[in-house]
Amino acid sequence: MFILHSRLMQDTYYIGKLSLCRVLLMNNQMFPWIILVPERQGMVEIFQLKPRDRKVLMEEITLISETLNKVYWPDKINVAALGNQVEQLHIHVIARFKTDEAWPEPVWGKGAKPYDENSVMEIAAKLREACKKIKGFVTVANLP
Repeated sequence: MFILHSRLMQDTYYIGKLSLCRVLLMNNQMFPWIILVPERQGMVEIFQLKPRDRKVLMEEITLISETLNKVYWPDKINVAALGNQVEQLHIHVIARFKTDEAWPEPVWGKGAKPYDENSVMEIAAKLREACKKIKGFVTVANLP
């Protein structure tokens, strides 16, 4: 049974689910920032996924990257799988702008500005609507 790491639960908002990954919004309004979490228990590294799941993961990273690009028109999309603080396999997909507070440096260590309740509801709805164009995207209430 898949269980989302407590730190990811604490730091993100649920957007929806693709065939492999849970789609989460990072609670940092400084950057449009999605986290994809493959729903496979015990995975730490991409190479640990079965070959089919690796292919699906790459496709889902691409689909979310394209979605962020269509919604925000960023200068760059950053994709990273670090796992230094949260060992559960998760992929960061971040829309970057030459005008953002961290450019051209990485986003890590640049602080965070949490969403307020109204803005996170607005952003989540906007992202859910954009993700509806992705085949197989669903939103499920009450996921652990």
